Amino acid sequence: MIESVRLVVGMEIHVELATRRKMFTRAPSPAHPEFEDAEPNTLIDPVVLALPGALPVMNRDAVEMSMMVGMALGCEIAERSVWDRKSYFYPDLPKAYQLSQYELPLCFDGAIDVPAMDEAGWLRYDEDGCRVGIVRAHLEEDAGKLTHEGGAGSQVDLNRAGTPLLEIVTAPDFASVEDAIAFCRVLHAPCRFLGVTGGDMQKGHMRFEPNINCVLTLKDGRAVKTPIVEVKNLNSFRSVAGAIRYELKQQPRRWVETGEEHAPAMKSTRGWDDAKEVTFLQRSKEDALDYRYFPDPDLVPVVVAEAWRKRVSESLPALPVERAKRYRDGLGLADRDAQQIAFDRGMADVFDGAVEAAASAGVDRAEAAKLAANLVVQGLGRIANEREASVQSLGFDAARVGEVVVLRQSNAISGNGAEKILELMIGSDDAPRAIAEREKLLQVTDTGALEGWADEVIAAFPEIAEQIRGGKQQAIGRLIGEVMKRSGGQADAKAVREILLAKLGA
Repeated sequence: MIESVRLVVGMEIHVELATRRKMFTRAPSPAHPEFEDAEPNTLIDPVVLALPGALPVMNRDAVEMSMMVGMALGCEIAERSVWDRKSYFYPDLPKAYQLSQYELPLCFDGAIDVPAMDEAGWLRYDEDGCRVGIVRAHLEEDAGKLTHEGGAGSQVDLNRAGTPLLEIVTAPDFASVEDAIAFCRVLHAPCRFLGVTGGDMQKGHMRFEPNINCVLTLKDGRAVKTPIVEVKNLNSFRSVAGAIRYELKQQPRRWVETGEEHAPAMKSTRGWDDAKEVTFLQRSKEDALDYRYFPDPDLVPVVVAEAWRKRVSESLPALPVERAKRYRDGLGLADRDAQQIAFDRGMADVFDGAVEAAASAGVDRAEAAKLAANLVVQGLGRIANEREASVQSLGFDAARVGEVVVLRQSNAISGNGAEKILELMIGSDDAPRAIAEREKLLQVTDTGALEGWADEVIAAFPEIAEQIRGGKQQAIGRLIGEVMKRSGGQADAKAVREILLAKLGA
């Protein structure tokens, strides 16, 4: 009966904006790191509780963050947008409506080129990606959280109620699971890079909701569309992929059983069971008319003057995919180093500044880039992981990291010495060279001194020397270690190796 199946997916993404205050009130926001661990129902005030006489006031920072994301997605920024009331009642929304944008959203008519990626999220430069249309990106407030625990009944936590939420709606431009996941990754990266969200999906900072249906080509030549299924609140790339794959498999089977085709009243929402890897029905989806949208009478329109738009636009940094390509093609970094640095704002800022500082000091730019990349990925990355912190939060001064690059390039310090200096720079204003001198990390490169130690070691370990002369070069590590002991760890190990091999004729 069914000749072929074509997947059609659009995406709705909710991004909790990391402002210190909520969208329409001065109450603290749980999306900000300072308040994310607050006790239930402590981030509330009369506006959140919808007490009589409490009026909303717009959060300007949330508007600016939304404009930045919209610009990154190629959207038009509306000169004038308005607030609407989206009416529905749940215990986690005391007002019985959600303040949102419907007729005139802040951001609209955008598009983004999504590069091809492998399953782990690494860019594939030799494959074509896809172009995804952005229908709108509008601001609204989040609802609170309901929990249902055994016999305790339902409980409500209003901490999240009123949190600034940016909802991004794409066109149904995804024809494969791989393209959909690549888009999710590409959106997640710049939102974190711009600092508009913490991006921790397990904490609900970003929630993905794919809208999935299929076009079925029948053996008689007819094409039918299955009803759209919206899978709600997915908080991992794995879940998004699993939900789409499951619906791609099930929707043709449902059509065979029911004959139901796509129509305005046929949309439904489903949840996702991570353990069973299946979707499950939640409810039939309301249409826009069911929400009874109408303009909010208490909030003034958002008017974006050209000067404001220009200032926000000029504040946008180069975004991760663009940086990764520049690092790879312009500076000669390995693909994975380029991407790892480019997709982390702290790493990217330190890397860029360090390369500039080292190049200004006379180091070849390409060499400076490779040395800086090694320090940032291996050194700063390790330090940040060990401290369970971000590179950005450690406060590294890029110019001083550039000084470490200069010391490394001149062979004044070893790779291990460079990483040690980076650790000691945290919380210190000392210059890298001063740290190296104090900690005895400067390498001895004087040939005379190195040859003297080499002669002593060869004389002290004649059996090992003979093994090396006989072709067993791996034994040279023992002699290098002995020279390092005599030098107090300051000998240039590479130079020591070359001198020893030359003296032993190996």
